[in-house]
Amino acid sequence: MDISPRLTVLYPYLALAFGLLASVLSLGSWRKRVEEHRAAMLYFLSFFLLLLALPVLITALLGAQPWDFLRSVGLRAGNIRLGLLLTAAAAPLAALSTLVSRRDPAMMRHYPFSKAACLGGRKRAAYEAAYLVLYYLPWEFVFRGLLFFPLVGVLGLLPALAVQTMLSTVYHLGHPDMEVLAALGMGFVFGLIAFHTQSVFYAAAIHGLTGVLTDAAICRRSRPTAP
Repeated sequence: MDISPRLTVLYPYLALAFGLLASVLSLGSWRKRVEEHRAAMLYFLSFFLLLLALPVLITALLGAQPWDFLRSVGLRAGNIRLGLLLTAAAAPLAALSTLVSRRDPAMMRHYPFSKAACLGGRKRAAYEAAYLVLYYLPWEFVFRGLLFFPLVGVLGLLPALAVQTMLSTVYHLGHPDMEVLAALGMGFVFGLIAFHTQSVFYAAAIHGLTGVLTDAAICRRSRPTAP
């Protein structure tokens, strides 16, 4: 299947989408317009629309067999057995990583994106669900899907891993130094998980679980009180 015509449109579109998410639709930009919790939720929604919903729509509008293309870039169940085993094995490591995060002042300041999410169970559950579905799934679809799978056949596995890792690490600039360094290493790991499972869903689950557990650890440590 020739997927280059779709990528000819999708890659320039992604450049525009990232430009918007780094400027007028960034978390910082939303915070200037609305209160912090609403800003975080609007940022997640912007992420979902620009990095998942619209790329899927563009795919559907450009040529026949859109689902075949989406499957080829990891939007499928893939190797379910391996994916579940890797997710289960990664869960304890994700929990251990929070021991470092909760002791880093920069991570404590940066996360959660909405400090108000720490104030109540229902609010936090809704926030973390949005975080997983609206933020982490589009993230993995783009970096470990669109910007990875098509390049494997063209560049080879290692160069394709390096390209998507470089791009995902650059997007972390401005985050705590510890997280930027972690993104550099984990970009290769998540790329390999996507490659061997032929799916972005398991990397999204592991990445998202790490983020949610980090939020939980920081919320427990800071223990803000409602006004």
